[in-house]
Amino acid sequence: ITNILYLQKKYWNNGDIDGFMKGYWNSEDLIFTSAKHKPVYGWKTLIERYKESYPDIYSMGELKFDILEVELISDTTSKIYGGWELIRMNDHPIGEFWLDLRKFNNTWLITKDSTISY
Repeated sequence: ITNILYLQKKYWNNGDIDGFMKGYWNSEDLIFTSAKHKPVYGWKTLIERYKESYPDIYSMGELKFDILEVELISDTTSKIYGGWELIRMNDHPIGEFWLDLRKFNNTWLITKDSTISY
């Protein structure tokens, strides 16, 4: 279940938002929420927001995270809670995330991402 997050981290740290987005469910039913922005609905809308917010590898920084809890709800649904940080030249944002995942054809994908930053 957690492998998808480690793969996302690899893509992020290589400046590859398209690769990073492979961890999300490519559906209009995907949901992303944060405390600072309006909710985002749909994979296409989310990738556009990521590309606008992080136009280059320098703005993306180095992603690090700690997975603090993994809860298997059923054979095909799971929840993950953790903490994240971005290490960038001019700042160091940190926060927490709550993810809902679903298993599609033996692949776990994020169906809902709720992220906050401090």
